[in-house]
Amino acid sequence: MLGTALWTIGLLAWWSVVLTFHGHLFRPIAVIHRYPFTMLALGVAAMAAGFITVRRGIAPLAEMRRRLAAVRHGSAARVDGTYPSEVQPVVSELNGLLDHQERAIVRAQAKAGDLAHGLKTPLAILTQESERARTAGHADLASAIDEQVDRIRRQIDYHLAHARAAASGAMPGARSVVVESAQSLARTLLRLHADRGLTISVLTPPDHAVRCQREDLDEMLGNLLDNACKWARSRVIVTSAIRPPEGGSDNDRMVDIFVDDDGPGIEASMREAVLQRGVRADEAASGSGFGLAIVGDLAGVYGGGIVLSESPSGGLRARLRLPAAG
Repeated sequence: MLGTALWTIGLLAWWSVVLTFHGHLFRPIAVIHRYPFTMLALGVAAMAAGFITVRRGIAPLAEMRRRLAAVRHGSAARVDGTYPSEVQPVVSELNGLLDHQERAIVRAQAKAGDLAHGLKTPLAILTQESERARTAGHADLASAIDEQVDRIRRQIDYHLAHARAAASGAMPGARSVVVESAQSLARTLLRLHADRGLTISVLTPPDHAVRCQREDLDEMLGNLLDNACKWARSRVIVTSAIRPPEGGSDNDRMVDIFVDDDGPGIEASMREAVLQRGVRADEAASGSGFGLAIVGDLAGVYGGGIVLSESPSGGLRARLRLPAAG
């Protein structure tokens, strides 16, 4: 109100000067006629003071917008700060909504975990029955049971990972550092492939972070590194780069994580196919064919994706793109 009043006073001062010099429209005022430039200066000062006052009055709205953007980009979980009485109720309701959403996500994740735990016992029993059937000489029956149990387990793993990612993607404040996840996975895979003499080089900068849960980043990178180690002859390299999305702004930056190997690679005609569920590039190789499909689905939940291409090392390059965390 003060800013509006000052602005109005400034406008009136300007118009009084203008109309004073048009006597046929307005009766001249001696003071204004004698000191027009002083009146104009007072008008400019009043308008400037009004403008500054209004800007200070709406500054809390700009601060709230900035803090909401921080929640969206994963650098904050709540809209913090103290605001005027006109704005504080909105901030309180927003934080209440974020709390409610987080509780709902935690409940959904717990239900998914309970479902997986509840299915383990029946699957274990079916596995035991398969062993009994094989011992009794019913090899065909045992193989059929094993095949169906394996299919059930793969479907459970696939859909639980997708459900967890969908819940995690809706949770504000998710943030994971790429190098921490990649180095941890590299140490594990080096132990698994110790007899092959593989090297895994993690060359990602320490400030590259993505807006997703650590468990989901481990799931995606773990599948890509496992595939790379399976086919690499001697070396796997993990790098990353930050770039704005196509047609986007700096506030919507993306992190590209590259996993390169020096193996035989995949033919260009097969690269899209192996991203589908249940498809493997080599049917003779071990695995369910769900790994890359899980990576693609998880990345899609977070607004990213995966692309396969030829690696500079001669093998396969997998580019995992995820939104950057603030």
